[in-house]
Amino acid sequence: MAAKPNKLAFLSMPAPASYVAGLGRGASGFTTRSDIGPAREGPSAEVIAEAQARRGEEPEIDPDQFQDPDNEYGLFAGTTYEADDEEADKIYDLVDQNMDARRRARREALENEELARHRAERPKIQQQFADLKRGLAVVTDEEWENIPEVGNLTRKKRKRDERSFVVPDSVIVGDRSKTEYESSLDTRQQESGGFETPAESGTLTNFVEMGQARDKILSLKLDQVSGNSTTSGLSTSVDPKGYLTSLDSVIIKTDAEIGDIKRARMLFDSLVKSNPKHSPGWIAAACLEEHAGRMVAARKIIKAGCEQCPKSEDVWLEAARLHNNDDAKVILANAVQHVGQSVKVWLAAADLEHDVKAKKRVLRKALEHIPNSVRLWKETVNLESSAADARILLSRAVEVIPLSVELWLALARLETPDKAKAVLNKARKAIPTSHEIWIAAGRLLEQEAYATDKPEEQREKELAVVDKTIEAGVRELRRHQVLLTREQWLKEAERCENEGSPRTCEAIVKATVAMDIEEEDRLDTWVGDAEAAEAKSNVGTARAILAYALRVFPDKKNLWRKAAALEKAHGTRESLDAILTRAVHHCPQAEVLWLMWAKEKWLAGDVPAAREVLERAFVANPESEQIWLAAVKLEAENKELGVARELLVRARTVADTERVSFHVPFHNLSPDELFIADLMKSAVFERQQGQTSTALETLATALKKYPKFAKLYMIQGQIHQSQNDFAAARASFAAGIRACPKEAALWILASRLEEADGKSIKARALLDKARLANPANDLLWAEAVGVEERSGGATQAKTVLARGLQECPSSGLLWSMAIWAESRPTRKARSADALRKAESDPMIEKARQWFERATSANPDLGDTWAWWLKFERQHGTSEHQEEVIRKCIAAEPHHSHVWQSVAKDIGNAGKSTKEILELVAGVLH
Repeated sequence: MAAKPNKLAFLSMPAPASYVAGLGRGASGFTTRSDIGPAREGPSAEVIAEAQARRGEEPEIDPDQFQDPDNEYGLFAGTTYEADDEEADKIYDLVDQNMDARRRARREALENEELARHRAERPKIQQQFADLKRGLAVVTDEEWENIPEVGNLTRKKRKRDERSFVVPDSVIVGDRSKTEYESSLDTRQQESGGFETPAESGTLTNFVEMGQARDKILSLKLDQVSGNSTTSGLSTSVDPKGYLTSLDSVIIKTDAEIGDIKRARMLFDSLVKSNPKHSPGWIAAACLEEHAGRMVAARKIIKAGCEQCPKSEDVWLEAARLHNNDDAKVILANAVQHVGQSVKVWLAAADLEHDVKAKKRVLRKALEHIPNSVRLWKETVNLESSAADARILLSRAVEVIPLSVELWLALARLETPDKAKAVLNKARKAIPTSHEIWIAAGRLLEQEAYATDKPEEQREKELAVVDKTIEAGVRELRRHQVLLTREQWLKEAERCENEGSPRTCEAIVKATVAMDIEEEDRLDTWVGDAEAAEAKSNVGTARAILAYALRVFPDKKNLWRKAAALEKAHGTRESLDAILTRAVHHCPQAEVLWLMWAKEKWLAGDVPAAREVLERAFVANPESEQIWLAAVKLEAENKELGVARELLVRARTVADTERVSFHVPFHNLSPDELFIADLMKSAVFERQQGQTSTALETLATALKKYPKFAKLYMIQGQIHQSQNDFAAARASFAAGIRACPKEAALWILASRLEEADGKSIKARALLDKARLANPANDLLWAEAVGVEERSGGATQAKTVLARGLQECPSSGLLWSMAIWAESRPTRKARSADALRKAESDPMIEKARQWFERATSANPDLGDTWAWWLKFERQHGTSEHQEEVIRKCIAAEPHHSHVWQSVAKDIGNAGKSTKEILELVAGVLH
């Protein structure tokens, strides 16, 4: 029989080469006193690296091994990071982002395709069993119970352990005692009906309790099989179908989070031990355990916190939060024994009650302890279902807390109007320094005035009482040294307007808007206040401020214009008509007010009323050019051509006025220029009616007397060009250029004439001369770029555009053209350059907010409105488009490159602003 191998023989075997005991645990060779002399050195670095390589460890890398020996702090430590370096870094980052964006879609598609192929070839285990897991949803309870137990399916022959051990005698004696039975019973019967039987340990066994326990365990197992179990009064249920799905909601904490929790636990433990009376420490420690999922530990900690800090309401509230509803009630009941004056504890106790009666009982108990708490009274009143009960409670509340404005106002709201007045009078006497009570009184009077149908005169008398009440309130508050600022009063006025009391708002403005203002600053201050209120959509406040300002300054036509603009934007036609009627009464010489009134009548479709307004305007301003021209336009638009022609003839005889016109495009013109304007209007009118010969005669007459007026040459050349008489048109434009070489529009028209005649080279030469005569003119550079683009020279167009940007670096027009000239991926970077160079230029096309800013900066640029409309058609909604059209009609733009070319076209004569806007938006590209 062969001898068994000695399993401990390896201890006498020689150690492998380079073996160092404990090296795997981080130890190395060391020397003791007995080893002095032939003591060996520790392993070399090569040996350690070789051992680490065999164990699969990565060698440590010295971070300083690649450091420049001559420069201890880095290669570029001596240099300065300047703005150019930062801009260069941003450019490189932008380039990297653009390059990455170009290839991102293709790269992600390849990655997704490779991942799908990899998963198809080597699916995960959970994917292989996905169909089986879905099948578990239909497994019944009986099938689930009939699943056999898992056995040993490895089919491997297990190695038997044939070792034997000596069994102690105590084990043998213990096993023998288990099979023995007592033959006698104890005669002492317990209250439960069992008998006490001595066991080996000397204790007594109650067989009745054992039987009850057995029955309880059996019922528990039966409940588990049926799907429901009840343990210690807690009802739980297990859904076998959703069990696997519920596992997804289990939060698995990472090692880092566990480490952070352990460190925080140590810190909080030290905190509460060193300062046990610090309640925030106990709360933080409990919240930490709650976050870690250890609710039992959290409750234990917060319980200790309640014992250590019984006077802290926050600890008791946190303890109530961490427990269930029933336990929380017990905790808060204990809390009120220690912090009975805590309103938060009583409110938390009331929130735990689900029955309204129970809530009332808790809150009334709280009021017994804290009768001066406004919040408790408010919560108690809110629980009352009837107004009568709430009124009784509030009556008691104002007796207990007479200085609470909220309770007085709440009581007044519940009373009838007559009793509410009495309540407010009592409140005013109790709290003479409260402005809220005076405002509430004014609102009550206003509400009473509008409560029923009354005659208008009686209602106005009652509303006049509102003004007197607010005025008296301001006076009384000053007497009691309550000095609210004008801004605070205006905020109260805005609040009244927002809450549906416009007359009280107006009364507050009347009584306080003139406070704390120097006399010379009143007008500017009031206009600024009105604009600020309108910006916040408080139209009533703005209207009241302007109305007060107009009573002080009735002769300021600009103030009347602002009031009319406010009514046009937010009011009705009737209110606008009333404002303009008063305006022309106080400022009869203000032609712009007459023209606004006539225009509004015309827009409303009441042409006879518009004629009547202009007739009254003639009486007040018999020599007004603008009123004459408005009358001509009114008659021409209504097809009364004979009357319009007669009015023009009469208007040309009136040229001795020296007044200043406010009507675009005749702004700040001299009398001679007004005469020229009349002639020009006549020529345009004749041209629109097809009387080109008459129009040319009129222009010739005007040019003989005023040869320096550029618009006359423009109209003359355009008439010749429309008749295909290029020679006459060229002569008109040439004469205009000689007379007015600084007029860029003349050069542009002359260039376009040559383009229309097929002479692009001559057009280019004209623009070169124009730029010499008018340096740094972006309109001329833009036209030159357009000539190159229309000639098919895209490369040359970019060159001209680059030269133009060098000469006009802040031109929004040229930057917008440069943006559109770039390819789509590079437009964003080009837009950033444009914003940096021409940030305040309204020609930059950006998103909706930029369009709004651009139109606010200069609402007269029609191209900006057209670009905005085009943008909203591509990216916005119909509501956005209508809003843009509405604002454009109100602004009435007249200038811009494309807008003027469309609006001045003879085919578009007589079209409205909306129609021109639609046409320009269609032309832009």
